[in-house]
Amino acid sequence: MKILVLNCGSSSVKYELLKAEDNSILDQGEIEAIGCEGTILVHCQQKQKIKIPIVAKDHTAAINEILKILTLAETGIIKNTKEIDAVGHRIVHGGAYFKEPALVNEDVKKKLEDCFDIAPLHTPHHLKGILAIETLIPEVPQVLVFDTAFHQTLPEQAFLYALPYRFYEKYNIRKYGFHGISHQYIAEQVAEISKKPAEKLKIISCHLGNGASVCAIKNGKSVDTSMGFTPLEGLIMGTRTGDMDPSIVTYLMSKELMKPNEVQTLINKQSGLLGISGISSDMRIVIKEAEEGNVKAKLAIDMFCYRVKKYISAYIGVLNGCDYIVFTAGIGERSPLIRKKILSEMDCLGVILDDKKNSEHISTKGEISDAKSAVKVFVIPANEAVIIAKQTKKLLDNFRK
Repeated sequence: MKILVLNCGSSSVKYELLKAEDNSILDQGEIEAIGCEGTILVHCQQKQKIKIPIVAKDHTAAINEILKILTLAETGIIKNTKEIDAVGHRIVHGGAYFKEPALVNEDVKKKLEDCFDIAPLHTPHHLKGILAIETLIPEVPQVLVFDTAFHQTLPEQAFLYALPYRFYEKYNIRKYGFHGISHQYIAEQVAEISKKPAEKLKIISCHLGNGASVCAIKNGKSVDTSMGFTPLEGLIMGTRTGDMDPSIVTYLMSKELMKPNEVQTLINKQSGLLGISGISSDMRIVIKEAEEGNVKAKLAIDMFCYRVKKYISAYIGVLNGCDYIVFTAGIGERSPLIRKKILSEMDCLGVILDDKKNSEHISTKGEISDAKSAVKVFVIPANEAVIIAKQTKKLLDNFRK
């Protein structure tokens, strides 16, 4: 079975074609700047990235270009689109509707539209990808896999906010959590590494990228996570504030005469590493500036690492101990400096880093903790597509029985 995994953003589509039997990646790439001049298809061919200028006015045109390159006579990995057995979509927010993967039908699409209000930056674009597949290869079944689904196991005391309970009943205002597909992959990988069932492990998964979250996983289930009703809560991120006093919003609206949408833009797109450093949302650039003596860049790094350390420490308490701490995603996989700053002075909690191992693991899987560390620390590269493909195959297999 060949499964095409799509991750549709506002102006981008990431794609991976996987062989479901062994989860091997047959082909992958990304289209950037959809609907703009200079649209680029970045295609990974034999570990080489090839940039191809294309014209794609919308998501349908973009996905059509993906199907073309997958089926090119000279270099295509498949002969035609009939070899695609299913399409799996990464969906950021499933709201209160979706607790597990869903096979696309009219009811599912309607419920997805009902989630637009709580994830306006993501869900409308996911739907565009779904509709594009219906137009281009309508015979192929589509499965939605939700980032929020893994966190549906949070207990009530962890997912509720201390608002009047009627707002939860009326609007489903609660912590949903995100990056669930990534955190689930980490849980499965740790079980494989440790040769123990996930049901016997306590794991803290740190997904650190431009968006970032920490997840406490006990007995294979998410019991708490740093992101909340939206992806704004929790850690400091590339352009998001993370945790802050909510009264700051009304204070700024009063002092700066800001409208709600202006404040939303400020706290989601102009804050975080970018807002503190005044330079960039890219941690690599911020680190370079800090090394060259930029005081605000150093402050941004210190704030980022402090917030992650605080969540890890809290989750060790929530889990009543910890077996594994795992770093994943762009920053987590590639920055020994950030990992070291986060885990410094945590020996009282049984966490001791091995500096040599830490410096050696950049985008590679492996242990980075000292032999004396009671808690094992690992770097595991993210692979959300594998989880999406596995869940797509499982749902379709069950559906066809």
